[in-house]
Amino acid sequence: MDLLTTISGSLMEGFFPAGWDLKKIDACVDDDPKTIAKRQKWWHRGFEPVPCKSYEDFDTMMGHEIALTIRRSRDAGEKLALILPVGPMGMYRWAVYFLTEWGVPCDHVFGFNMDEWSDAKGNTLPPTNPGAFQYAMQQAFYGPLGKLTVPVKNRHFATRKVLPTYADRMGEVRAAGARLTVIFGIGRVCHIAFWEPHFAGEFASEAEWKRQTHRLGARLHPLTIEQNAITSFKSRTTLVPAYANTIGPGLFLKADKIIGGADGTLARGMMWQGLSLWMTLRHEPSPWIPSTYMPTQPGRLFYLEDLAGPLIAECN
Repeated sequence: MDLLTTISGSLMEGFFPAGWDLKKIDACVDDDPKTIAKRQKWWHRGFEPVPCKSYEDFDTMMGHEIALTIRRSRDAGEKLALILPVGPMGMYRWAVYFLTEWGVPCDHVFGFNMDEWSDAKGNTLPPTNPGAFQYAMQQAFYGPLGKLTVPVKNRHFATRKVLPTYADRMGEVRAAGARLTVIFGIGRVCHIAFWEPHFAGEFASEAEWKRQTHRLGARLHPLTIEQNAITSFKSRTTLVPAYANTIGPGLFLKADKIIGGADGTLARGMMWQGLSLWMTLRHEPSPWIPSTYMPTQPGRLFYLEDLAGPLIAECN
């Protein structure tokens, strides 16, 4: 007895994105956690999953990867466009540490935050609100870098006015020789940024879906709301906006390099991201599961080993 055998007639019927085959999704999970990094035929030859034994290892290793990418671009005399997430966050402290230790100025970097909370019309939280992603980036990354920081004019946030200009601004920077690195986390429903799986039902083809650069006032899936209630709002669901502004696959699938992170464990064996990680790595690319496209690009995905499982019942 499980969800697959009891979903008919339940309140869960029709809850998941229409394109999800729950039986196929469940089959993505292997009983042996060690097989999670087994290469799949659709992975880019330059894609690598990187296991981390602890939160401390995860934050340090992912932060080092970000800092090293920034340093190498500077050493090469290149500009660097970074698409930046707010979640995960712990790696920014270590990125700041390494950049500061190495004395690497970041005036060659252009930062594009991938999303921001909004209302249905795309109006966003003020940058002084502690729940705003712009506030989080200032506190975690731009501010602590001090005199080495990314120039204010090079920082872009997903507001109603600025987000629609991202594609053109990135295009200008890349035309000037910049490379694009996409830093990302994986949502409970396998979104990248707040590009939700149910958006797939709006497009006639995968090609049309892939062309979408952004969305203002994106309607969020209930699982996304609850994920963020747990991870960012101290369980207080009533504080979480139901909409967000977000980049789309027309931007996050254009990377020269990706740096991903999955650290969604809680305590006493509890977690929220294990299935999402297995789906990302094992399900073939599908617009209904946006994160499945990330392994088709070169780069590294850092993940906590505990997320590999085994994903079996354990009463807490």
